[in-house]
Amino acid sequence: MKSHRAWIGLGSNLDDPRQHIEQALEEIDCLPLTCRLNASRCYASRPLGPQDQPDFINAVALIDTLLSPLALLDQLQALEQRHRRVRARHWGPRTLDLDLLLFDDSVLDLPRLSVPHPELTRRAFVVVPLLELTPELMLPDGRHLMGLADTLDTTGLAPLLPPA
Repeated sequence: MKSHRAWIGLGSNLDDPRQHIEQALEEIDCLPLTCRLNASRCYASRPLGPQDQPDFINAVALIDTLLSPLALLDQLQALEQRHRRVRARHWGPRTLDLDLLLFDDSVLDLPRLSVPHPELTRRAFVVVPLLELTPELMLPDGRHLMGLADTLDTTGLAPLLPPA
C-alpha cells in the first residue's frame, strides 16, 4: 500500500475550542493506518460568514496515511461526530470542523469531497498554519502557497501561546 501525505484543517468555536483542537490532534494520532507528522500552533480567527458567533481557534495537521481520500474523510467526519458536531447553518458555530485540505498532489472533485479544499487559497486561517508546517508547499496547480499568503488579509488572525 502506498503512503500518502495529507493536510487537515481544524477549527472550533464552541465549548472550549482550544480543548477541542488539542483533543482532535491527539485523536488524529489514533486514526487507523495514519500517523500525525506535525501540527501548527493554534490561531485565533474571526468567524467566516455569520458574525453573531464566537471567534474560532484554528490549526493544521500534517499526516502520513495509508487511507484513501474518502476513507480518511469518513474517519474525520466520525471524529467530528464524537465531538458532537451539529451542522445547523452554513459557516455557523461548531464544536469541531475537520477539513481535508490537501492529499498528496491530488485534485479530486467528488460528490462528497473536493481536494484541494475549494476555499483553501482564500482563508488566511488555513494558509498561515499550512505555511508554518511546510513553507515550500506548492498546490497541485503549481502555485506556491507563499505567494498566495501575501495576498490574504490576516487582520484578526493571531497565533496563540502554547498552553501552560
